[in-house]
Amino acid sequence: MPKPYTPNDKWSQRAAAEGFRARSVYKLIELDERFHLLRPGMTVVDLGSAPGSWLQYAAMQTEPGGKIIGLDLTPIEPVADSVHIFQQDITKIDEVKKLLKEQGIETVDLLLSDLASSTSGIKDVDQWRSIELNQAATALASDILRPGGKCVLKVFRGADFDEFLAGLKLIWDDVRIVSVEASRDRSREVYLVMKKKKV
Repeated sequence: MPKPYTPNDKWSQRAAAEGFRARSVYKLIELDERFHLLRPGMTVVDLGSAPGSWLQYAAMQTEPGGKIIGLDLTPIEPVADSVHIFQQDITKIDEVKKLLKEQGIETVDLLLSDLASSTSGIKDVDQWRSIELNQAATALASDILRPGGKCVLKVFRGADFDEFLAGLKLIWDDVRIVSVEASRDRSREVYLVMKKKKV
C-alpha cells in the first residue's frame, strides 16, 4: 500500500488541510479552471491515478451522474461510489479497452494522465520513459475518446519532446502546452491539453 502522505510544502499542507491525498490535485484544479475540463455527468478515465487526488476532484466535479475509471499499477484506496479503480498496466491497451467494456463504457469524454515512470536519475532516460508512457496514453485516448473529447497529458521536456509534440499536432486539435503553478520548483514537467478531432 502507498506510504502515508507527509506534507512538506505549501501545496502539500493545503492538500492535507482540505482532505486531498496529494498536492498534485492543485495541478488538475488549475487545468480545469483554465480549460473547463470537467462537468456533471461526464465519463472520465484517469491514468496513473495513485494515490487518488485527481480521482477525488474529478468525482466532485462530475456529480451528479459522472463515472470515473482510475487505472494504476499501485493499489488505491476507495474514493467515491462514482469512482471505479483497477490495478492495470495502461500500456496494455487491449486489456484496458476490455476492462472499460466490462464497465459498460464504449467511449469517454475526458482522458487524464498524470503518469510518471520510476526515475533512474538519468535525465534523458527518464524523459524518454515519459514519452513512451504518453505514447501509450495517446494511443488509448485515440481509441476511446469521443470526437471532440479532451486529453490531458503530463510530459517532461527534453530531447524528444519537440518531436513528440509535432506528431501530436498532426492528429489532435488545439494542442496546448501548459505550465502549472503547483509543479515543483525546477521541474521540467508540462501538461498538454488537446482535443480529439471531430470526423
